[in-house]
Amino acid sequence: MSDVPAVAFEDVWFSYDTHPVVRGVRLEIAPGERVCMVGPNGGGKTTLLKLMLGLLRPDRGRVSVFGQAPRQARGGIGYAPQHARFDPTFPVNVRDVVLMGRLGQTRGSGPFTRADRAVAAESLAQVGLADLAGRGFARLSGGQRQRVLIARALASRPRLLLLDEPTANLDIGVEQEFHDLLAGLAGELTVVIVSHDIAFVAKTVGKVVCVQGTVAVHPTAELTGDVMRDLYGQDIRLIRHDHDCLAAPPAEGDAP
Repeated sequence: MSDVPAVAFEDVWFSYDTHPVVRGVRLEIAPGERVCMVGPNGGGKTTLLKLMLGLLRPDRGRVSVFGQAPRQARGGIGYAPQHARFDPTFPVNVRDVVLMGRLGQTRGSGPFTRADRAVAAESLAQVGLADLAGRGFARLSGGQRQRVLIARALASRPRLLLLDEPTANLDIGVEQEFHDLLAGLAGELTVVIVSHDIAFVAKTVGKVVCVQGTVAVHPTAELTGDVMRDLYGQDIRLIRHDHDCLAAPPAEGDAP
């Protein structure tokens, strides 16, 4: 495996206007690694994703993806957002949405090839939606739409897969299927997940990036306690860390 990190942040700072969001971030993610970013709302998780995608540029420091600037490496990055913004009256079906992941891979424009359609079908099968390829995207449930967006990201055949809250709106059975999908991708590509679902995180990744302006990297571990049982209603797997990134309970109305 290459010695070049899949993702590297070297003393990265970024501010919106004059408000610093991330400060002095140093982080390396190895090729083939699966990691999750957690932390309170406003802590900088989405900003770090946007820096990886090249949608933002750091005020100071350097971000690289497989040794390149993120914009140069963008063709090897698959991204699934938390929410899909779309016109519900636009007549696009599931297969068409997934085929969008092929744009820029083999052409800038023009009809999709048989190979493109085969990749789209395979990606839909990976997320368990092969039988819905011809259904209108607007007719899907929120969880199904989310899986379609993941299939679209997989259709680009990425080296780096970025997933923003991938288990939101997924029921327990589908969440387990998604966990199995990520397990099957182990070693094939690098996966970075943003999630508030601590139980899902702990069984899916071996390393957690705790984000609250700065970052700290920790292994997942089996921890239970009265406070966590009171907060979540059951024993769950938590993140072992020695700072207060997630020490305080979430504000009312926020997801834990």
